Amino acid sequence: MKNKQTAVEWLVSKLPQRMLNYLKEEIEQAKAMEKEQIIDAFGIGCHHESKRLVGYHHIAEQYYNETYRKEA
Repeated sequence: MKNKQTAVEWLVSKLPQRMLNYLKEEIEQAKAMEKEQIIDAFGIGCHHESKRLVGYHHIAEQYYNETYRKEA
């Protein structure tokens, strides 16, 4: 599966290097916030599919990593 790019990753790719250095902490915080939003949205979708699904966070984390993490 080809990895997708999040909105924050797209924005970071457009910024000049000097801005990346200046905004490093803010960028990392934005990435963490976006990750949690994606995981929460996945969980909401799972909840609608199966009212019995408990502990979706692990599945959502796996989805996020498979979809958005670049292979090292």
